[in-house]
Amino acid sequence: MDLVPALREPLKKVLGPATAKVMAEHLGLHTVGDLLHHYPRGYEERGQLTHLADLPMDEHVTVVAQVADARLHTFASPKAPRGKGQRLEVTITDGSGRLQLVFFGHGVHKPHKELLPGTRAMFAGKVSVFNRRLQLAHPAYELLRGSDDDDGTESVESWAGALIPLYPATAKLESWKIGKAIQTVLPSAQEAVDPLPGSLREGRGLVSLPEALLKIHRPHTKADIEDARARLKWDEAFVLQVALARRRHAETQLPAVPRKPSPDGLLTAFDDRLPFTLTEGQQKVSREIFDDLATDHPMHRLLQGEVGSGKTMVALRAMLAVVDAGGQAVMLAPTEVLAQQHHRSVVEMMGELAEGGTLGGTEHATKVVLLTGSMGAAARRHALLDLATGEAGIVIGTHALIEDKVRFHDLGLVVVDEQHRFGVEQRDALRGKGKQPPHLLVMTATPIPRTVAMTVFGDLETSVLDQLPAGRSPIASHVVPAADKPHFLARAWERVREEVSNGHQAYVVCPRIGDEDDAPKKGSRKPPEGDAEKRPPLAVLDVAGQLAKGPLQGLRVEVLHGRMQPDDKDGVMRRFAAGETDVLVATTVIEVGVNVPNATAMVIMDADRFGVSQLHQLRGRVGRGSAPGLCLLVSEMPEASAARQRLNSVAGTLDGFELSRIDLEQRREGDVLGQAQSGARTSLRVLAVIEDEEIIAEARQEAAAVVAADPELAGLPGLRTALDALLDEEREQYLEKG
Repeated sequence: MDLVPALREPLKKVLGPATAKVMAEHLGLHTVGDLLHHYPRGYEERGQLTHLADLPMDEHVTVVAQVADARLHTFASPKAPRGKGQRLEVTITDGSGRLQLVFFGHGVHKPHKELLPGTRAMFAGKVSVFNRRLQLAHPAYELLRGSDDDDGTESVESWAGALIPLYPATAKLESWKIGKAIQTVLPSAQEAVDPLPGSLREGRGLVSLPEALLKIHRPHTKADIEDARARLKWDEAFVLQVALARRRHAETQLPAVPRKPSPDGLLTAFDDRLPFTLTEGQQKVSREIFDDLATDHPMHRLLQGEVGSGKTMVALRAMLAVVDAGGQAVMLAPTEVLAQQHHRSVVEMMGELAEGGTLGGTEHATKVVLLTGSMGAAARRHALLDLATGEAGIVIGTHALIEDKVRFHDLGLVVVDEQHRFGVEQRDALRGKGKQPPHLLVMTATPIPRTVAMTVFGDLETSVLDQLPAGRSPIASHVVPAADKPHFLARAWERVREEVSNGHQAYVVCPRIGDEDDAPKKGSRKPPEGDAEKRPPLAVLDVAGQLAKGPLQGLRVEVLHGRMQPDDKDGVMRRFAAGETDVLVATTVIEVGVNVPNATAMVIMDADRFGVSQLHQLRGRVGRGSAPGLCLLVSEMPEASAARQRLNSVAGTLDGFELSRIDLEQRREGDVLGQAQSGARTSLRVLAVIEDEEIIAEARQEAAAVVAADPELAGLPGLRTALDALLDEEREQYLEKG
């Protein structure tokens, strides 16, 4: 039997095809249930009844009064049909004073018919002044029809004190029309099947779902709204966490080949040749990973670590453990530059252990192969053969690894670097290349607050590397207010020259390349205020030219951006890494993985155009050697602006987790969830990822317990229904692919 026929009813049957079409196209609402879950974004209070003699300015008031007179004026208007506009002026009185109401345009017809002299009504609106007289423009009103002795006081009081819901609306459908539509379907809320187990609801003192829906759409008091929101937040957190808990449970049911390193194999040989000891954090995270790899179901782990915390070392040791156990390990990087860099550093770290199959290779050695899209045909053929025969134990590459032609001998581990740059499909395609599901390690240098990790990456176990390895230097960060203090910018270029004269190198980062239209780059932050908004963001090609002819004249300046040919990019990076270039002027292509320990200074132009986490990521490119790093954030935004406060936050701390929290508080969660391609993105309506940390953490525990006891949710039909609604096809695939 269908449990919720009323909620599945298409809106076109209930509201008519025209309204339903607008709701579907502009708000994504298709059924009665969708509409009931379209919650108000806020509430307007009509205000308690006010006497006309005591009207406060600029406040919403509700008055009960009688129409004294009403006049319709016609005036010339180019906007009106036939060039004539209409204005209705209505004067009302309550015995204590008088007030003018005004209606314009199409809004005059109804009140002109209804607000006749002598009519008594309630009026609600915002008090303003026009021609030194108090007025309400386009007030809402309700006619009072009571006998002379019954002045309708009760209905007056209830109407005046009402909280009016304001809905997320569109130009085609105003909030009050959505409110009317919800009024029509609200009786169906009684049929909403509750997704929360009864024990959970009672244990936390939450109202039932039908009651929550009634209270959020038709609250009598502010306490009603609080009750409803508390309940609906739990729904969102719990249903999402159940989806993720089922995903984790399903993973534990999949078979995987346990990969235990042999006691005197490749990993031991590698550890023996390391010139330093691993940090405590690296050792702890490695143990967590090795424990996962030893199980007979696939590891699913997220490794978070600040730029430079040694994630690559941890990932490499995991890959060596898998090779030791007879499998192959692959590392997927988002760009060719980064894949080449990982390949170089892995080969350097392994030395002769990376020379398997050659004369110089040692007993335990394996082969480390690079596979990217721009390789020549012969090199590519060779690499593909090494993968298929198992000759290559470690493979590093870009999305070229996902192509159909690529075959592995025995894929045991997939390491994904910079997770949010990969589509879920790409990750899934690579995992599909194992005979059995391979183990998965996802790495990110973007610190993710715990709540986001639980929400977005809720199907992954999380490991955090939060100490920097020995030998890393501190980075000093300063904001350079270029408009207020131009001499600070001049001093910034002097500091770059000083670093270069001391034998070091510098980066200059710009938001735009400069060979395209003067449109801000997609994803770059448009400043919310000030003159800096009026010009396009600074561009690499322009800035490089100005610096080479001006403040950095005589230094070796090169440019790097994403639209260069791969060979040219690689050449620029090689020269910079080799110290043949003093200053690299680049876009954010350097944000991930470029490792030049000799680079000590970074100047970020138009820093206000970047997000907090991105600035932190960029800054991590300097101070990678023994000399201290310097990061200068250049902005023309005024001191009091929100953009400058954001930059001050970045300059004020090197703690990426603290910054990611600030970043999340200043942005909508949707950005963050969207960035991670979350199935949760559109499902969060009342849950705020940062503020509701406690609810999310508790919901995760409750969800894990529910799924452990009843993985199929056979005893919780309401929860199954809610899951089906959350996991429409696209999200279902997202969670399936994990």
